[in-house]
Amino acid sequence: MLNRQPYAPTPHSYVPNSTLSATINLDEEVKLADTRAERDLQDSLAEIFSIIVTLDELERAFLKDAIPEADYTEICERSLKQYKSLVADEAVARAFVGLEEFKAEWDLEVPRATERIRVGMPSTTVDASAGHHGGGGGGGGNGSKSENSGGKNPSGQLILEATQDFITFLDALKLGLLAKDQLHPLLTDVIQSANKVTDRDFENRGKIVQWLITLNQMKATEELSEDQARELELDINSAYQGFKATL
Repeated sequence: MLNRQPYAPTPHSYVPNSTLSATINLDEEVKLADTRAERDLQDSLAEIFSIIVTLDELERAFLKDAIPEADYTEICERSLKQYKSLVADEAVARAFVGLEEFKAEWDLEVPRATERIRVGMPSTTVDASAGHHGGGGGGGGNGSKSENSGGKNPSGQLILEATQDFITFLDALKLGLLAKDQLHPLLTDVIQSANKVTDRDFENRGKIVQWLITLNQMKATEELSEDQARELELDINSAYQGFKATL
């Protein structure tokens, strides 16, 4: 009767590497980065991943009226600002490459977040009446735009602020401010203050949104050409006249 061994026999050609096995500690934490800069970069890329996924779920929730308009707007604006701040860093930008490349690398299917990042604004800013699409979630939260809009009886203070924002932006163009990081914040103020006055789609309002999208897709220090600046001035002037016609 054969004497069976309790384990499979070791091949004669195999010689255990005692040095290697002695250096491996299964309880030791594996370091993914050796330097502080590498750790910071990995943390930033992880934050970008989280922001993209969050934006996609946020858009889904808003479309289903599962979140109040004011909450949606606040979270979306904050997430977009964090995203832009992270990708503005040179080291992060090199590793990130671009949104499409990042999505492909991590197998992300996030069409709603992709569109929101492309536009660079919450849907409540793009469409002043977006929060009134279903009535269920749009009425929640205090201080939402819907409480100050409607185009019926806007306060004089809101009208004054919107008028000042239009004038400030047009003055910036006349002063030769053409860089994205100079114009985008001012034009954002224009559309947000106009939305507080009225939710009506006044004449040439869409041109404000289109220019916001154009500026959003530019690099921070990239500048408009002289022809673009003249076209922008004409479009915003036209939108200003359309806005005043609603008052």
